[in-house]
Amino acid sequence: MTLLPKLAVRLHGAMTPQQCVTQARAAEAAGFAGAWFAENPFARGILPAAAACAVATGSLQIGAGVFNPFNRHPSLIAMEIGALDELAGGRVRLGLGSGIGSAIERMGLSYARPLTAVAEAVAMVRALLRGEPVTSTGKIFSVDGVRLDYVPRANIAIFVTGRGDASLKLAGEIADGLLISNMCAPGFAARAAAAAQESARAAGRGAIGIVQYMPCCVGADRAEAHRAAKRAIGEMLPTYWALGARLPAARSALMDGSAITEAEFASAAQRLRDGEDAAAVLDARFVAAFAIAGTAADCRAQLAACVAAGITEMALTFSGTAAAADMAYLSTALW
Repeated sequence: MTLLPKLAVRLHGAMTPQQCVTQARAAEAAGFAGAWFAENPFARGILPAAAACAVATGSLQIGAGVFNPFNRHPSLIAMEIGALDELAGGRVRLGLGSGIGSAIERMGLSYARPLTAVAEAVAMVRALLRGEPVTSTGKIFSVDGVRLDYVPRANIAIFVTGRGDASLKLAGEIADGLLISNMCAPGFAARAAAAAQESARAAGRGAIGIVQYMPCCVGADRAEAHRAAKRAIGEMLPTYWALGARLPAARSALMDGSAITEAEFASAAQRLRDGEDAAAVLDARFVAAFAIAGTAADCRAQLAACVAAGITEMALTFSGTAAAADMAYLSTALW
């Protein structure tokens, strides 16, 4: 039997809590294992939606993906994630990352030493979830005799984000899993997964989970599904290409294994900024690199390829009013 990754639905701050609940229930009914809630700067905070979905579902894992410790102190993260896990009956997972530096600085906060900040946050959150009193003077965060006033679940899984070599190494050393963002090409995802697993082995730890975010556009009409995928990718590409212009690791994530040249990325990003329809701008290579798309059988084959690349879980974004029906249709080819 072909191996498939675990499936989760990716929910986010552009959705109302009510929309998140509808999709979470549909995902659970379709046999998905989890939901990851993406918190983006200045959009809706994810905790109301995550709490609502925890109550509305019975088996779906609830993932905060991700919090950053600059605008949420690690002690507050521990307070909130422990309480959310109580509400969910032990189904919560935590994602931590350094966030988007420019957005953090717009809040008047320092973005100094982001990797150190993530490492210190993971250590502090773990200690607080274990019920320990924590006194620590770190390079970024300090606490003095802090202890949670209730007893949370001590072993809540912590995932971290990463693109650069140092962050992938850190994921393997300290985290239960790695979160790979949208718009990461197959070659990069495979390399990132291998690097994180090798780091875990070198640290004497077992294998960790590897979760990748990706839009999913599925339907009996393959051509229409591909057009929808191009439009989903087109909404993200200009932003990610601009990020790649500043950060070599972000550019590598876009390009490695995509079979798309730098000039083609730049041209596509500019045409999209100029308002052209992504369905006309982007070709099949963009769909193959950055989406799960096509018929249910097509999507099954693509998901199997993700396992071969080292991905253990795919967190899929479904857009539009037919999201619940799309999940149900996809499930017909999976289970």
